Amino acid sequence: MVTVADLREQDEPITMLTAYDAPTAELVDEAGIDSVLVGDSLGNAMLGYDSTIPVTMDDVARATAAVARAVDEALVISDLPFLSYGVDSAESVANAGRLLKEAGAQAVKIESGPHTVELTERLTQVGIPVMAHLGLTPQHVHGIGGYARQGTTEEQAAEILDLAEAHQEAGAFGLVMEHVPREVGAAVTEALEIPVIGIGAGPDTDGQVLVVNDAVGFSPSVPSFARAFGDVRGEMRDAIEAYRDAVVEGTFPDDGHSHSEGLDL
Repeated sequence: MVTVADLREQDEPITMLTAYDAPTAELVDEAGIDSVLVGDSLGNAMLGYDSTIPVTMDDVARATAAVARAVDEALVISDLPFLSYGVDSAESVANAGRLLKEAGAQAVKIESGPHTVELTERLTQVGIPVMAHLGLTPQHVHGIGGYARQGTTEEQAAEILDLAEAHQEAGAFGLVMEHVPREVGAAVTEALEIPVIGIGAGPDTDGQVLVVNDAVGFSPSVPSFARAFGDVRGEMRDAIEAYRDAVVEGTFPDDGHSHSEGLDL
């Protein structure tokens, strides 16, 4: 089983995908992906929300438990959703602990800023591994003005680097860097000893993460920094249409899909 220590010591690029349910998590694990992220992106990807803001602790805990039950090898990391942390310290620790103790995660991810440095240290002290997350932080979408690329000026890039180093010092075992210029992803990776996992941060980070819906071609559209490696959406649509046609035409169910006891009714 992949551990937090394994990610820190791994020489080859780290692979990470999201998953929100047991069947998907099982496939991701079987494919040899290093880590499964139960992201609060489930709000957009699975629950029909326009953002991650409405996602609750119960949503994430239920998804995490399903994923953890299906995974044998990959490291399971779970997102702390909006307002489940950073308001009250005791409540933040309790929510993070719930994802490990009850749902089966092995670590948590926190959308980070100056306000999460102390929390990262506290969680680490009580035995909860923390992955930080800088750059585009979707839970702050209203405050940062949308989903635009972050760290596009030298001042912004320096701030991201400072925060990355502060979270490393606080005990974070890894960092997700999202939607920043390639130069920023490379600079942060070079500066840190902990692994940096990029999503829209260029090829120079220690690994990559994608939303699984985007990676397999299930999303209606894919962000410019992502890539669809399949066409699951098209395959599902074709199968559903074929099922509809078979029922309408009377070719399903046929004798091979029916059972008879020879009853005289």
